[in-house]
Amino acid sequence: MPIRHATLHQLKIFAAVARHMSFTRAAEELHLTPPALSIQVRQLAEAVGQPLFNQIGKKIYLTPAGEALTTACRDVLDRLELLTQELAALQGLEKGSLKLATLSTAKYFIPRLLGAFCAKHPGVDSALFVGNREGLLERLARNQDDLYILGQPPAHMNVIAKPFADNALVVVARSDHPLLLEKDIAPSHLRDVPFILREPGSGTRLAAEKFFEQHGVAIKTRMEFGSNEAVKQVVVAGFGITILSDSTIRAELARGELAVLDVHGFPLGRKWYVAYPAGKQPTPIASAFMEYLFAGSAYGESAQ
Repeated sequence: MPIRHATLHQLKIFAAVARHMSFTRAAEELHLTPPALSIQVRQLAEAVGQPLFNQIGKKIYLTPAGEALTTACRDVLDRLELLTQELAALQGLEKGSLKLATLSTAKYFIPRLLGAFCAKHPGVDSALFVGNREGLLERLARNQDDLYILGQPPAHMNVIAKPFADNALVVVARSDHPLLLEKDIAPSHLRDVPFILREPGSGTRLAAEKFFEQHGVAIKTRMEFGSNEAVKQVVVAGFGITILSDSTIRAELARGELAVLDVHGFPLGRKWYVAYPAGKQPTPIASAFMEYLFAGSAYGESAQ
């Protein structure tokens, strides 16, 4: 069977296996039995004329033919989704889906924005992935979502990234920290103060390390965590100070648990970005959501 006779069903199955790198997980997602899924992948490989996967031990890996087919599957499936929404738009309907992936730092306002957008467009089905920077960049590399919310666009990837809101970083301490009595604190004065930081590779941490490196200060890292919530709890417990986006600490500031230190050079002016792979044409719904983000009033209302 030539490749032009491959079915859309087979392409969807292959795309799921390639995304999970697991026949079992792909079968669970598609509600198929593993044997039925394997048969479809085998028939697709026969159509291609080359193996699509290599199995080493218990793990599978894409062959060069599998890599090429993965790219083709993304193009085909993305174009079909775009066609679905274009046809709906021609009929004056608001139907389709929006898959959004966001950094955990943005979970304090993005879900509210997405909910408000979907309330205005009730025909839209939405899905939201929340994770750390590493997980988000992996999804971006695989083009698994329509849009990605980032605090710092990746320099090593070819993406379109557009700023839509401020994302100021501030130095945070427990509300009774002695440094709160000082004004315009020099960065060098924090040389020996223990810091509680996000994990290496986090956008917040990268910005903090760059700032202190420019001022000749090596941060004294006492602990590091993979979530803002863990960082905040340890700072509240009095184990050190931290640097976080101001949007993540509003509840703790209101309760009097945390306070912002007056450090020279802070807050660091950063932006929130909405991004997608270069060369990808956003769907009408994705474009509408970006326009919603660019409306500053929407962010202001939802981020309160």
